[in-house]
Amino acid sequence: MTTVAATGFWRRQRPRQRQALHPGFRLTLGITAAWLGLVVLLPVAAVLVRVAGLDPAEVWRVATSPRALAAYRLSFGLSLAAALANLVLGTLTAWVLVRYRFPGRRLLDGMIDLPFALPTAVAGIALATLYAPGGWLGRPLAALGLDVAFTPLGILVALIFVGLPFVVRTVQPVLYDLDASLEEAAASLGATRLQVLRWVVLRHVLPAALTGFTLSFSRAIGEYGSVIFIAGNIPYVSEIAPLLIVVHLEQFDYVGASVIAVAMLLISFAMLLAINLVQRWSGRRERAHA
Repeated sequence: MTTVAATGFWRRQRPRQRQALHPGFRLTLGITAAWLGLVVLLPVAAVLVRVAGLDPAEVWRVATSPRALAAYRLSFGLSLAAALANLVLGTLTAWVLVRYRFPGRRLLDGMIDLPFALPTAVAGIALATLYAPGGWLGRPLAALGLDVAFTPLGILVALIFVGLPFVVRTVQPVLYDLDASLEEAAASLGATRLQVLRWVVLRHVLPAALTGFTLSFSRAIGEYGSVIFIAGNIPYVSEIAPLLIVVHLEQFDYVGASVIAVAMLLISFAMLLAINLVQRWSGRRERAHA
């Protein structure tokens, strides 16, 4: 009788909650949300609220002015071109650094991070000096009829320079973890080098390469310091959107600067969303074929 009563007593007790494997979730989540809200969401919300209180007709006029449209096309077009170039060149660079052993490899690997550590203004001055008509590379290129400095091509060079490390550093760990025996097995089964590259290497590298492409594209959109020294900053020709925002601020036109900033924010969000959807679709397709 006592045993039955004790059993019923324990059954009526509230079950103990299972202890979390990683304690402190609520505290860390609260700190993270507060920090992100203070650093990221609050400034973005302030700009959006400022523009929301303006006349829609005035907002549309400023956002779609010919000078602003030319700056959008230049910034986003060259950012996309630079990210695509880094997607190919960065993946190739990561492959060389991981799969080959040669003198100076460690030095070359360390130089990949140079755009991270180098101040953007210093990078811009160095690129402008190098590709100027009288520079080390600018003089022979000018003799061939190719002007780099103070043209949109110079902007592209600067954006490739600042975005290359993102692709290299995201692809390198994947290549290190890729078992070389998979390539050897495919080759032993009669696969050609291109087939091994397509079905073994690129299949594993593609998600990381797309992530690096997204990071490179995001960095290029907002790049300012390394571009203004080599761009020439000519309206309708080589004036990027961040520079146009600074021009409005220097003229105390805070409304115009806020409108262009919001327009860039919306366009960037739409393009990054599209890239992420493509990346998710690619991941699902690869898993379906696995």
